[in-house]
Amino acid sequence: MQTHTPTTPFGRRTMSLGMMASQAVVKTAPQGAQVQKWKVFHSIREARELIGATDRSLAILNALLSFHPEAELSSDGELIVWPSNEQLSARANGMPPTTLRRHLAVLVECGLIIRRDSPNGKRFARKGRGGQVEQAYGFDLSPIVARAEEFHELAEVVQAEKKAFKLAKERLTLLRRDIVKLIETGIEENAPGNWGTVQQTYQAIIGRLPRSAPRQLVEDICSELRDLHTEILEALESFAKTKNPDANESHFGRHIQNSNPDSIFESKHRSRKEDEAGGNAAENDNLHSLPKRELPLGIVLDACPDLKDLAQGGEIRHWRDFLAAAEVARPMLGVSPSAWREACEAMGETQAAITLAAILQRSDQINSAGGYLRSLTDKAREGQFSTWPMVMALLRAKLDAGKAGPKTGHQPSDGGKDGEGGFAVSDALLKSLQKPRL
Repeated sequence: MQTHTPTTPFGRRTMSLGMMASQAVVKTAPQGAQVQKWKVFHSIREARELIGATDRSLAILNALLSFHPEAELSSDGELIVWPSNEQLSARANGMPPTTLRRHLAVLVECGLIIRRDSPNGKRFARKGRGGQVEQAYGFDLSPIVARAEEFHELAEVVQAEKKAFKLAKERLTLLRRDIVKLIETGIEENAPGNWGTVQQTYQAIIGRLPRSAPRQLVEDICSELRDLHTEILEALESFAKTKNPDANESHFGRHIQNSNPDSIFESKHRSRKEDEAGGNAAENDNLHSLPKRELPLGIVLDACPDLKDLAQGGEIRHWRDFLAAAEVARPMLGVSPSAWREACEAMGETQAAITLAAILQRSDQINSAGGYLRSLTDKAREGQFSTWPMVMALLRAKLDAGKAGPKTGHQPSDGGKDGEGGFAVSDALLKSLQKPRL
C-alpha cells in the first residue's frame, strides 16, 4: 500500500520551479498512454541539444531505461526504477560516482526524470505478499511518456535542420568547384574579361567563411556565389556563341571589363614575331645569326628588370633566384598552373621563366598573359619559338626609349655577374639592336 508520493528531493538538494513544472506535465498525461521506450529515447538523443541534455546524461538515461523490464512505458504502469549507484555505474560503462551524480542532476533539470526519494535518500521498492510493488523510491520515468510527442517533434526539427545544412554545404561545394573551373576556363580560352578581378571577388566571398559556419551564413555565401556563378557563366556562354575572341563587347557586367585580347605588344611586332618564330633565316634580320646558346642572366635582367621587384630582397644573383621570382609572378599575371606546367614541359623551366619575365615586362600591353603563354608554348612544341628574339625585342625597345643603351663591354646592373660569369655585348649584337625596326 502506497503511503505518499514524494515531490521534493532528499537532503540538501533544493526544489526548483523547473522540477515542479516537470511534475505538472506528468499529471497532464492521458490515461492509458503507451510509448516504445527505445523509440522515444532515439528522439531524445536526436533533440538532445534542444532539450539541454548531454552525451553522458543520455548514457545514464539509457541505463535507467534498461532497468525497466518492459519495452513499453505506460502511464498506468509502474514507471519508477530504483538501481543503486553501483548498478547504474556498471550499466553506464563504469562512470565515476561524482560524474554519475552530476549528470543525473542534468536529467532532472531537463525534465526527463523525476526524483522520488525515500525518507533516508536510499532507492528501494516495498513489495506486497503477491510480489507486487506497493511503494518504490528512485527515478520516475513518467516524463518520458508525458512528453513523448514533444520529443518526437523536436527530433523532426533537428533532422530537418541537419538536412537543410547538408544541402547548403553541398550547394557551396558545387558552386565553389564550378566557379574555380569556369575562371580557369576563361583564362585558358582567352575569353574577354578581367579575370583577375573576378578571382579576387570570389576569394573575398570565400574569405568570410569560417571553419565551422552556421547554416544561415553558408546559405548567404551560397547566394552571393550563385550570383557570381551566373555572371561568369553568361559571359562564357556569350563568348562561346560568338566564337570571336577579339570581340570588344562586355558580357560580364560589373565584374569583367571590356578588353581586347590582342595585346599591343603582339600587334606592334606581329610580323616580326611570325618571321622569328618560323625560324627562316632568309626572311629574318641578323638577330637569328646570334649563336644558339643560353641567354646570360644579366642580359635577361637588363631586358626584364620588373622581375627583380618580385625577388626576395629585391635582388637576383642566380638562376634559382630568377626561377623563384617567376613562380611569384605567375599567379599575379593570372597564368593557370596547367598553362605554366605545359610551358615548362615544352620549353624547359628556365626558358619558360624567361618567357614569363618578358610577358611581365609587357604586362600593361598584354590582356591575357595565360593565353599568350599558351600560344608561345604551342609554337615551342613545333620548334618555332626562341626566347632570344623576345629578349632582344625588349632590349631594342629599351634602347629606343633612351632608358639604357648597351655598349661594348657593358656590365649588367647586378654587378656584372649572371650567376655563371660576366658577359659583354658584342659589336654585332649592338648593330642588330640599333637596326631600324621593320
